[in-house]
Amino acid sequence: MPRSAPSFLNHRSAVLAAALLLPLGAAALGAPTPAAAEPPAAAAGAPGPITHPDADHLGSTLPGRPAAGTDARPSTPDSVRTRPVQPSGTLAAPPAAALPAGARPLGLDVAAYEPNVDWAATAAAGASFAYVKATEGTSYTSPTFSSQYDGSAAAGLLRGAYHFALPDRSGGKAQADFLVDHGGGWSADGTTLPPLLDIEYNPYGATCFGLSTSAMTAWILDFGNEVKARTGRYPSLYTTTDWWRTCTGNSAAAAAYPLFVANYTGSAAPTPNGWTGQHIWQYADAGVFPGDQDVFNGTPAELRAFALGTGTTTPPAPAAPAWPLTQQGDSGTRVTVLQHLLNAHGASLTVDGQFGPGTRSAVASYQSAAGLGADGAVGSATWQSLTGTLLQGASGSAVKAAQVGLNAHGASLAVDGQFGPGTRSAAQTYQTAQGLPADGGVLKPTWLALVAS
Repeated sequence: MPRSAPSFLNHRSAVLAAALLLPLGAAALGAPTPAAAEPPAAAAGAPGPITHPDADHLGSTLPGRPAAGTDARPSTPDSVRTRPVQPSGTLAAPPAAALPAGARPLGLDVAAYEPNVDWAATAAAGASFAYVKATEGTSYTSPTFSSQYDGSAAAGLLRGAYHFALPDRSGGKAQADFLVDHGGGWSADGTTLPPLLDIEYNPYGATCFGLSTSAMTAWILDFGNEVKARTGRYPSLYTTTDWWRTCTGNSAAAAAYPLFVANYTGSAAPTPNGWTGQHIWQYADAGVFPGDQDVFNGTPAELRAFALGTGTTTPPAPAAPAWPLTQQGDSGTRVTVLQHLLNAHGASLTVDGQFGPGTRSAVASYQSAAGLGADGAVGSATWQSLTGTLLQGASGSAVKAAQVGLNAHGASLAVDGQFGPGTRSAAQTYQTAQGLPADGGVLKPTWLALVAS
């Protein structure tokens, strides 16, 4: 029998590979006007019309991700929510005054699907930077670009503009010019991030847009060279490692471009060939801020240097722990966390920290319901399916799991299943010490660190 839906919902596929995100250069802004979708191509076999440009955004084509503006989440192994998707532009948790000292700068990326961002509240919640969609192809300009770009700057965030690439419709140079001409420039003013190229799975056809690996690599370099010629800086690059391997043949030719990588499995690794680490990591599609959740791989001073163009050396990638194998016969805190998570998904286990036959049966039952291999052992796919997004205000067995894990790493929380300010503070303290995104929630990177050590 299928188990009843848990209080937090599965929403991403655990098979997501690492992605690259590059900072976008922001430009002199005339208010971009909404443009009509590009007309259908007349030639047989040519790409058809752009039918949903407002929904195309950083990571929108990643496997398992819902259409922009919807609350649908497939029941596939990866992250889980503790509450529904927040209404457009709202914060998913009460704002914090500031990030703890030593925390890596947090950011977000938004587009037309997120039209009404409260930028003052977002800054108060700890955001330091934002990327805003400006253009797509050579005819679409985002109707929300000016308000989002200017609004984020007015709230004190560093911000940049990005372009959603459609390489089968026009050349890289033409699309780079379209971005720079419609808000995607850059100047060394200390508030503008470099322009960003969003290159990912094709939302309108073949994954690699019908281009060979060599042709795709050449297209990306044409785009980057034109951005540099126009602005003085190479663009940042957003992609996934899987897409990069598939569509460029894992080329290292673009390694001079700062990397903005998307990966929702708890770690930014592995990065594509040519990069030793990333500048920015998109680690979740929802969380404390509106839009996607991003973290800069460095200090606030290094983020400011990056905006100025004086800090472009790729930072080293942080250590990437592995999801542990947990199985019958194990005992201890990790098993206690596991039992609380299984109870959050409908089991009725006595939480005793002992992985006995009852826990094994509950694991196998959960795996079967989730479409996983029902072997009764908890490896990477099952951990990723069980864990998800917890934010202040959540309650239940999943919160107990997080509280147990935080206590094992130095906190002194009552394991009461209530995600209040104390749990949020303990999460931020742990996240800062571990070099994790210190958003005060418990998202995939924090779950991975808690159960891996």
